[in-house]
Amino acid sequence: MMACLLEAPLRISVLSEVTATSRHYVDRLFDPDPQNVLQGVIDMKNAVIGNNKQKANLIVLGAVPRLLYLLQQSSSSLELRTECAVVLGSLAMGTENNIKSLVDCHIIPALLQGLLCSDLIFIEACLRCLRTIFISPVTPVQLLYTTPEHQMVLFNHGAIQNIAPLLISPSYKVRMQALKCFSVLAYENAQVSMTLVNVLVDGEQLSQVFARMMQRDKPIEMQLTAAKCLTYMCRAGAIRTDDNCIILKTLPCLVRMCSKERLLEERVEGAETLAFLMEPDIELQRIASVTDHLVSMLADYFKYPSSVSAITDIKRLDHDLKHAHELRQAAFKLYASLGSNDEDIRKKITETENMMDRIVSGLSESSIKVRLAAVRCLHSLSRSVQQLRTSFHDHAVWKPLMKLLQNAPDEVLVMASSTLCNLLLEFSPSKEPILESGVIELLCSLTQSDSPALRVNGIWALMNMAFQADQKVKVEIVRALGTEQLFRLLSDPDTNVLMKTLGLLRNLLSTRPHIDQIMSSHGKQIMQAVTLILEGEHSIEVKEQTLCILANIADGNTAKELIMTNDDMPQKIKYYMGHSNVKLQLAATFCISNLIWNEEDGSQERQDKLREMGFVDILHKLTQASDPSLCDRAKTAMQQYLA
Repeated sequence: MMACLLEAPLRISVLSEVTATSRHYVDRLFDPDPQNVLQGVIDMKNAVIGNNKQKANLIVLGAVPRLLYLLQQSSSSLELRTECAVVLGSLAMGTENNIKSLVDCHIIPALLQGLLCSDLIFIEACLRCLRTIFISPVTPVQLLYTTPEHQMVLFNHGAIQNIAPLLISPSYKVRMQALKCFSVLAYENAQVSMTLVNVLVDGEQLSQVFARMMQRDKPIEMQLTAAKCLTYMCRAGAIRTDDNCIILKTLPCLVRMCSKERLLEERVEGAETLAFLMEPDIELQRIASVTDHLVSMLADYFKYPSSVSAITDIKRLDHDLKHAHELRQAAFKLYASLGSNDEDIRKKITETENMMDRIVSGLSESSIKVRLAAVRCLHSLSRSVQQLRTSFHDHAVWKPLMKLLQNAPDEVLVMASSTLCNLLLEFSPSKEPILESGVIELLCSLTQSDSPALRVNGIWALMNMAFQADQKVKVEIVRALGTEQLFRLLSDPDTNVLMKTLGLLRNLLSTRPHIDQIMSSHGKQIMQAVTLILEGEHSIEVKEQTLCILANIADGNTAKELIMTNDDMPQKIKYYMGHSNVKLQLAATFCISNLIWNEEDGSQERQDKLREMGFVDILHKLTQASDPSLCDRAKTAMQQYLA
């Protein structure tokens, strides 16, 4: 007990001793005489240079808010404001904790405001301090110009016109900074990219200047950054994907960056940029897949963190081993992009040495980014019927995928559940083992997510699972989802969720015994949901899917009666048979056809009742329809009356 009491006062006295020697520096910042304040700041500057302990003391004593106040006062002399910026820059040179303290005191807006001053020496002091702060990993980068709003602020203040001439500056450093600036401005920004296309530098188009910077004799950093600029302009729609500067210059340059001769960070950036460039374009994917053996070159990303030539440098080797996971992440991303459309490329990827094993181990890596990239790659490959039947089955990919679905962050969940949807298609051999692993509960919980993408995937996977499933599986889905949740999903604000829920319902209500069983227990609610959708403001696709569900109900033995005894429903069918959209007319005619089908119990009574309601006249009119499918369906239905 005594020891505890003794310890506390000791700590305080040590701290007060240390800070007492620093206190006079802070006190002088509050002196009424501006000359004394200036001298105090200059003395403080000399005291903190290279002295981390002194920097920490001054921050603890509250020097930062006062320095920022003086820096922002228009009444302060320019010399004082400049010296304050220099001291703050020196404090930022200390530990990461120092930078956190500076950012918490809102140093960034104050320094940005300082850039509006007309004095170049003061501006330079502010810029140096900003640079020190933004180089630190603890600074939230989004505070600077990375958002569309900030890109537009720079754009509207003439950044492009002012920076473009710097691309031909005699200084390499200046050219590089201008190039980097354009890559940040153009990223996912159509307006900036469209403007860049028309900019001339010394009479030459900007895209030509960038293309020249990608030549093999230029420094790697320059080649790579120029390739990023053209990639971003292309993705923003400012340059066509079949333009020569993309196909003959940018794409080959990025593929070169993936070679094992390049440094780790160059290989990472090259692969990630290339993946982004060709993500939406099948032609670029095909060209890249046959350029410089790219598919097998990427296999090296899993083996050599360092190029052979760099291994002489022990520090480099140590760095690369620590960052090897970034290479794996980049390779998975690029494979995902390469294989997103073309069956032959997917085959090439899965046949690359140990590829499926690598993906499987990637799914359980400690780095969240690697897991996400691996599941993206798996999702891309899962679009192939052939791969689902072969390599996916051989490697039991579904097991690590199911494990990944337990408490993962949303972005991983979205990709993993999309992949699961494909693994649950009827021709996938993985469907059976997944069903047995208790996946239904997990998918039902996804349908309750706040994220529309996760709700869609959860319901989509259940829809695939219910397709041609046996009665036991269907009953289990309805039980696990619960009717309340099923009907909540039928009024989901997201159309994709609604469409997939209707798809699930349609798959549940197929084959007569299943239709009759589900309608006998949930018929009232299902009919209510169908009515609401047919009366509501919904798209043609939604209404067509709903009428198809109604046609399935009309195909049941006992379920039919739920339509026939509902006075309102035949009127709705009649309305849609006369609709201006052929798809809705077809689906509604199908409903009637099922209700009047001859060989079934009670067909005579149903035919008579529907004749009285004017359906024969409508069918007769539809046999003259200009659409051949509608005409045939109406004729088939009419024959039931004639038989």
